[in-house]
Amino acid sequence: MAIPLDLGGRVALVTGGTKGIGLGITQAFLAAGATVVTCSRSDADPVPGTTHLACDVRDADAVDRLVAEVVAAHRRLDVLVNNAGGAPYALAAEASPRFHDKVVGLNLMAPLVAAQAANRVMQTQETGGSIVNVSSVSATRPSPGTAAYGAAKAGLDSLTRSLAVEWAPRVRMNAIDVGLCRTENTDDHYGGDDGVAAIERTIPLGRMARPEEVGHVAAFLASDLASYVSGARIECHGGGEPPVFLSALTSPSTQEQN
Repeated sequence: MAIPLDLGGRVALVTGGTKGIGLGITQAFLAAGATVVTCSRSDADPVPGTTHLACDVRDADAVDRLVAEVVAAHRRLDVLVNNAGGAPYALAAEASPRFHDKVVGLNLMAPLVAAQAANRVMQTQETGGSIVNVSSVSATRPSPGTAAYGAAKAGLDSLTRSLAVEWAPRVRMNAIDVGLCRTENTDDHYGGDDGVAAIERTIPLGRMARPEEVGHVAAFLASDLASYVSGARIECHGGGEPPVFLSALTSPSTQEQN
């Protein structure tokens, strides 16, 4: 028996939804039949089939206005995907308190503020709603060079579990811990094709994720197929990171097995 992933009739707001992983999520939701609104800090060309609004998600008042505008246009808000986030490389000992504050603000406080605004709407709807937080594997492993980012994502995973309890049964809360994903910035970030290939050899599935694959997980979590999934942290990382010692192990027995 076929089990359809159907988001028809639902209104979804995807923060940072016009590029990278956010674009993959937007496209997956469109394919599942959802009405999608995206937002970013500045105006952008809408993804075909969507509406785009400018909003700095770190500004609580702006987020309230964003959600109000979505509800005014569509009469409801069924799904929020907190995707906007990220951080530049900076060693913790050298980064300023202001830098760390901005990183934590974008990756932890902004999702909380957006979730609060969405929850106020979803609690009044007979069908409630679903909130998906896009987190990172950096939440559960060391994140050198992006320490504040990793700490913020760990906080986001914890926040997800707590809000799943506070806002139940009307609103479901889940997180996706995303691993390495191939986007428009990947080659520049990792030094071109050779660098990417070297990294992909360390991933059990042999490659980085495609943005739409993260989108499929988000669409599942937002759908009725996940109607009893809340407070979950779904790892989307291609099998994770094998222990480093395995790459250094050169014992005769290991060589014979190879």
